[in-house]
Amino acid sequence: MEEQRKKVTIVLFSGTLDRALAAFIIATSAAAMGMDVTIFFTFWGLNVLKRHGQQPKGKGWMRRMLNWMNRGTARQLPLSRFDFAGLGPWMMGRLMREQRMQSLPEMIVQAKSLGVKFIVCTTSCGLMGIEQGNVIPEADLFAGAATYLGEASKAQVNLFI
Repeated sequence: MEEQRKKVTIVLFSGTLDRALAAFIIATSAAAMGMDVTIFFTFWGLNVLKRHGQQPKGKGWMRRMLNWMNRGTARQLPLSRFDFAGLGPWMMGRLMREQRMQSLPEMIVQAKSLGVKFIVCTTSCGLMGIEQGNVIPEADLFAGAATYLGEASKAQVNLFI
């Protein structure tokens, strides 16, 4: 009988650089170890998959206001602590380069090359006014929580970041 590959799911709820980095380090490590990995991007975690240079508009003034206040892409996320009006992420990026660590956009490419599956939460997209055209092409699937739970029910490791 053939042994099934172990599964890992990650809910990326946070839109901060340090937490997104943690999610992608775990995801790429698990994938490199031969595990099936799924990341479910929801709420602020959607910022990681938003297209750079394209701010979602959303329908209605509240969604437009939310998107104006919630700027950010994988290239431009705040830190969860010590952001210092953008100085913190700049310092983190410089330290990462000194350590020859990949940037978040590079980690996204690596994760895709290792077969990590990206699911975009449709409920969060609808709430925040983010459309498919606002998301990078690396996204595999637009689906809801039931799809994530189907993946998670088969996984040995489930993380919420």
